[in-house]
Amino acid sequence: MNEQTLQVLWSAAQAVDATGGKTVGDWCANGVSIDSRTLAPGDLFVALKGANHDGHDHVRAALNSLAAAAMVTHAPDAASVAGGANVANVANVANACGPLLIVPDSFDGLYALAKAARDRSNARIIAVTGSVGKTSSKELLARALAPMAPEGRVSVSAGNLNNYIGAPLSLARLPAEAEFGVFELGMNQPGEIAPLSRLVRPHVVLITNVEAVHTEFFGSVDEVAAAKAEIFAGLEPGAVAVLNRDNVYFDYLKAEAENAGVGRIICFGRDAKADARLLDWTPDADGGLVEADICGTRCSYRLALSGEHWALNSVAVLATAFAATVASGARLEDAAKALGEQKALPGRGARHRLEHDGGLFDLIDESYNASPVAVRAAIAGLQGFQPGPGGRRIAVLGDMLELGDDAAEQHAALAPVLENAGIDLVFTVGTLMSYLFAVLPNHCRAGLADSCADILPALRSEVRPGDVMLIKGSLGINMKPLVDAFIAAGDTNAMRQEG
Repeated sequence: MNEQTLQVLWSAAQAVDATGGKTVGDWCANGVSIDSRTLAPGDLFVALKGANHDGHDHVRAALNSLAAAAMVTHAPDAASVAGGANVANVANVANACGPLLIVPDSFDGLYALAKAARDRSNARIIAVTGSVGKTSSKELLARALAPMAPEGRVSVSAGNLNNYIGAPLSLARLPAEAEFGVFELGMNQPGEIAPLSRLVRPHVVLITNVEAVHTEFFGSVDEVAAAKAEIFAGLEPGAVAVLNRDNVYFDYLKAEAENAGVGRIICFGRDAKADARLLDWTPDADGGLVEADICGTRCSYRLALSGEHWALNSVAVLATAFAATVASGARLEDAAKALGEQKALPGRGARHRLEHDGGLFDLIDESYNASPVAVRAAIAGLQGFQPGPGGRRIAVLGDMLELGDDAAEQHAALAPVLENAGIDLVFTVGTLMSYLFAVLPNHCRAGLADSCADILPALRSEVRPGDVMLIKGSLGINMKPLVDAFIAAGDTNAMRQEG
């Protein structure tokens, strides 16, 4: 994704300066990893100790996988035969186990690397948060910024690395030569975003929206809004805030941004007063056409993504790119054109055309996560997707988790949304979704079960050529096996759209 791959991200000497640790051997790393199973050769492996796992148990595996070195608080146990596992015996340890960076605490060491990466960077830093859409917006933003970076040096946090470990890990991977850095900041509870914002120190912040997500850990959605506003805690002087004017918390977030000393506020949305405005969205079989006005520049561009929520996300992204670059009209047009290259991410709207029963049907993979606002957007996308001849629109919905005391009511409230969207059949998975199933009209009640394994036979029996099927649920209910089962059973050579 246009992230610059450098020969040296951290030399041993630079890492020592950043962390105050001791090196064992001489080494250079071109990446940073906390997982020995997925690290790339040349990565610095950071051995973090958690409640259930200790990365120190995997140091040897990391080094055997050609990690450049391992950041540890103590050397692997086998090194003790060489004279002890402490800093005083570094020469013996080097011979016994390989290159190391020994620090008092590897978690603090990761933060120190992240801080040093930020301190040495001249990149324009963008932080993205929101109740829904932040990961997708971050990926779109990387696309939009690429044409604006002459050397293509856009560094973007991988996946959804957005928490107290993921954000510093992403920042520690920021190359010194990067022109833009895009970081996603997330939270489950109050007080989590502020320290991340102070670490990242953004020049531009994008808040996609504030909705009833993770409310199990908050007294109200007002508290969710306050937690999202923590992103203003680390603003650089003259920073720009990009806010959703259509969201009910726009005025609150605007005031919080102004109190934090933001230099400028750019608002996006459908509202006529929005600085970056979605003028029109015309869906088609391959995505849709967007008409937008971005801070005075008219843009027309295609998206290979289905649903009006994607169109609105793209407007927010172009407004953010404008804020990060003060882009001219021509550069905005290049950025808008680049958005058409973005495919839906697995679990976040990826579409598959699959063989079944002598024909083809379409599967929309929204299995990664779910909340009331995200499910409503997915249902709207399903409504806009045209089935094949004789086909039907089928929704397979798993529990929406972390909703608090009114979870049952929020699930049941989806019934009129499904009915108004003309969804033909609804399958539900999980205890909470049974509240929805109970109030659905009889004609669209297709089946309910406690787990994916239990619902799969009924789905396989029901689906037929021409159908379009949406699969969506919270990560904890684990809807992905349903997607995997259908992909494994159907040859996807006809069409497979993945990010």
